[in-house]
Amino acid sequence: MSLIGIVSASAALALGPAPRPASVLTGKDPSFFPIAVWLQSPSNASRYREIGINLYVGLWQGPTEEQITALEKAGMPVVCSLNDWARKNLHRRIVLGWMHEDEPDNAQPLPEGGYGPPIPPERIQEDFKRIRQIDPSRPVFLNLGQGVAWDDWIGRGVRTRHPEDYPHYVKGTDIASFDIYPVTADPPVKGNLSFVGSGTRRLREWSKDGQRVWACIEATHISNPSIKPTPQQTRSMVWMALVHGAQGLVYFSHQFAPSFIEAGILADPAMSEGVRQINAQVRQLAPVLNRPNAQGRVSVSGGKVDVLVKEYRGATYAFAISMVGEPTEATFRVHRASAKAKVETMGEGRTLSLTRGSFTDRFEPYGVHLYRIR
Repeated sequence: MSLIGIVSASAALALGPAPRPASVLTGKDPSFFPIAVWLQSPSNASRYREIGINLYVGLWQGPTEEQITALEKAGMPVVCSLNDWARKNLHRRIVLGWMHEDEPDNAQPLPEGGYGPPIPPERIQEDFKRIRQIDPSRPVFLNLGQGVAWDDWIGRGVRTRHPEDYPHYVKGTDIASFDIYPVTADPPVKGNLSFVGSGTRRLREWSKDGQRVWACIEATHISNPSIKPTPQQTRSMVWMALVHGAQGLVYFSHQFAPSFIEAGILADPAMSEGVRQINAQVRQLAPVLNRPNAQGRVSVSGGKVDVLVKEYRGATYAFAISMVGEPTEATFRVHRASAKAKVETMGEGRTLSLTRGSFTDRFEPYGVHLYRIR
């Protein structure tokens, strides 16, 4: 190897794995499924990688040279703001995309105190055009608030109960995301994990062909000192989003009460391990999740259960989520099934038999079953 080659190899080792091209965020790589964490310090990037995070979204008061250099060393790609520093550093390949300011659909704080109306969708569309003019090579990310899933969210101020705004917000982005955190929320959202699914479905309906939909996932106390999601609830919310069309995940890791912890997931051993297991399974299933939906292949009846169906390498995958917080039972009809077909419950060690093309299974509250039918 030449001296130049040795230097190049040493630099690659120092910088970690080469970043993926920006196109992976828009589905160009079937093996890659975006699993991000929101607004975290680059100093924790390596620890997040160890639990299966493959993307940062947002950098506090950044990006800066120090932040991007740290992410390059950790091999952690990022979606961040297109600030003055970024305009001068468009060549930094660790940056995979640009982002709008967070939750423009919510009432905006006024300098003199109080809140004014949300940022108009037309301004988001204009900002989108401006970003694309500066850099057409990277996609643009927009995260929206609870109003995506819940029309009565008062945080929208004068635009509360105006869901017709959202198709116009979505016109101003390549990747649309939203957040709602039902475990730590106040009533009537409190405890109703199905809001994650209904919000994802609505955002999917408001988007156009070629646009991607992601969902933010709750994993800490956030601002509620008395309760936090269990790893099982976080898993349910992940699959609630995926079954309803999410093509990327963003974990919210901050905790504000009972004390402030920026890397709340990492500070909670049980949640950290739970997230690691969730992410390992999602990343394993990335080639399946990135396939087109297999319309009409599996139907479900008898329970409040929704299902996402894919076909991959000769097998049919049915990812099912209970939409209710109580035990339920559902029957699945596998259309055009072989008489010898078997149903494997992935990660559970169970195999179910088809009877005249159907099988029935029980679900715990907001339970998840992942079926592979061969």
